[in-house]
Amino acid sequence: MSIISSTSHATSSTSTLGLRLTAAIGASILGACLVYFAGFSHIEAVHNAAHDTRHSAAFPCH
Repeated sequence: MSIISSTSHATSSTSTLGLRLTAAIGASILGACLVYFAGFSHIEAVHNAAHDTRHSAAFPCH
């Protein structure tokens, strides 16, 4: 007769509220910069890619 035993290793989360807040703010700033760049870009390929993505996600853009 075999006995199967498993040990559970608890992982501790060392991320503090400050680190999570910093990551959220950084991601928000990066996202806003990407949207601004794509929206006001004079490079037609970048603008068209963002435009097509908006249409595929069913967001109106005009």
